[in-house]
Amino acid sequence: MQSETTGFGELLREWRQRRRLSQMALALEAEISTRHLSFVETGRAVPSREMVLRLAEPLELPLRERNRLLLAAGYAPVFPQRRLDDPALAPAREAIERVLAAHAPNPALAVDRHWQLVSANAAVAPLLTGASAALLAPPVNVLRLSLHPEGLAPRIDNLAEWRAHLLARLRREVELSADPVLAALLEELRRYPAPRVPPPAVEATAIAVPFRLRSADGVLSFLSTTTVFGTPVDVTLAELAIEAFLPADAATAQALRLVSHFVD
Repeated sequence: MQSETTGFGELLREWRQRRRLSQMALALEAEISTRHLSFVETGRAVPSREMVLRLAEPLELPLRERNRLLLAAGYAPVFPQRRLDDPALAPAREAIERVLAAHAPNPALAVDRHWQLVSANAAVAPLLTGASAALLAPPVNVLRLSLHPEGLAPRIDNLAEWRAHLLARLRREVELSADPVLAALLEELRRYPAPRVPPPAVEATAIAVPFRLRSADGVLSFLSTTTVFGTPVDVTLAELAIEAFLPADAATAQALRLVSHFVD
């Protein structure tokens, strides 16, 4: 039990430092004394299950990491982790499919925590023309498909800008999650050929970074949005996100309507 408690303290301190919090700051957030927190981190005090969860809250840990903290402290995980095809997640799967369908004729897709494609509506497929079959073979990694030289990258009209946006977003996710798979993906994407021209400065009138894709119908311009479940208590569900691409101009909206009519 001593080794488990020591492991918990080391893990807690690692997350506290990752979040750039002092012992005093975390203790204040968790409403405990700095002395007690120090004892917990050094293994001199054994945290209760409730204390573990109380400390995880201000650290904003993902549910997966909260379970890991509990295990390190010698307790069973409290957040279930089911496969997406588990019957218990059927309502969530149905909700995802309804949301994806509702976005049509705008492209929308669902991804897991590693940016692996879970599902997509019919509007996504026409945008993938010309991408390598290897990149489209399951499991499809959406970020790899986007920035790979044999993926969408050659057709992205503002590749420097979009690449910088995706790398910054992924870098932030690595910082927040400490996920080694995401860290490896970030390094891989950084090695892909980059445009010689640096991304332009953000215009003062801009509201978001657009995704501009060259197509047979001209350049399609999108604004992206992300939707997540608001109060998940299942690890798998907490790690799912829906990425939707809304037309940023009238020409793109019209092109999507025409393609949707043709597909239907």
